[in-house]
Amino acid sequence: MNPLNTLERRAMASISTPEGAMLIVAGDQRNGMKAVMGHPDGAGAITTAELADAKRDLVRHLGNHAPAILLDPEVALPQIVDEDVLSPSTALVVGMDASGFETVDGLRHTQFVPGVTPRTVRDLGGSVAKMLWYVRPDRQDASSRVAQEMRDLIAACEAEGLLHIVELLTYKLEDESPEEFAAAFPSLVVDGAALAVACGAKVLKLAFPGSAEACAAVTRAADGVPWAVLSAGVDHSTFIAQVGTAMANGASGAMAGRSLWKDSLAMTSAERERLLTERAQPRLAELRDAVNGAPVAAVA
Repeated sequence: MNPLNTLERRAMASISTPEGAMLIVAGDQRNGMKAVMGHPDGAGAITTAELADAKRDLVRHLGNHAPAILLDPEVALPQIVDEDVLSPSTALVVGMDASGFETVDGLRHTQFVPGVTPRTVRDLGGSVAKMLWYVRPDRQDASSRVAQEMRDLIAACEAEGLLHIVELLTYKLEDESPEEFAAAFPSLVVDGAALAVACGAKVLKLAFPGSAEACAAVTRAADGVPWAVLSAGVDHSTFIAQVGTAMANGASGAMAGRSLWKDSLAMTSAERERLLTERAQPRLAELRDAVNGAPVAAVA
């Protein structure tokens, strides 16, 4: 177990429900968020200004109803803080990873948003940092590049007084069949969690590993480190079921993005307000119940 220090404990409380479960709305997507928006007439790509406006509305009408929201330093910040869009009662988690990845010797590697450091996260108003790493623990061990990157950033965030969330995603190799990857997926999630914990991770954000048994295995691998399940773009009802299974087998919360808002980011602010209020907010309330252990019947 990698225990939290005093500052990290305070930050952990700020991203959790009063009952102690992590609950974070993910709004740091850039290309993924553009993909679910679209001009009604099909004319032109989504501009950075249009994406920034959508993120403001996402915070106003959804994020401010959660303990915390995850935002990016490229489009959303610092203006969402400087313009007082973000509620004082909603904690800010700052994503440090750039969109996309590079491939080296068949393995994926994420990169930092240029110029973003733990000090930058503080300057943007965040008390929590998040970094995404792609992992193949069957090909990468404690001596690998990704492991060293994790160790370095975890130490840098602790020195800055930041809680750091390690997000892990696994992926299919080029020479691997879909069936082979599907069979390996649960163990890749479990072994990825173990690798991150060995590197000093204190909070994990992980894909649903596929079953109650695999969730229990993740919990054992995490060795007391809290882990939250991510939505990975699945529909809301599927995610609620996944969260229920994960929580019953040792998970500590959820971080949800597209499962909450992917069909609520219309092109006009008025329509976004309506959809986020009438569609996304009830989903968030159900997700809150799920992480708090209450039985739920998810809406569409």
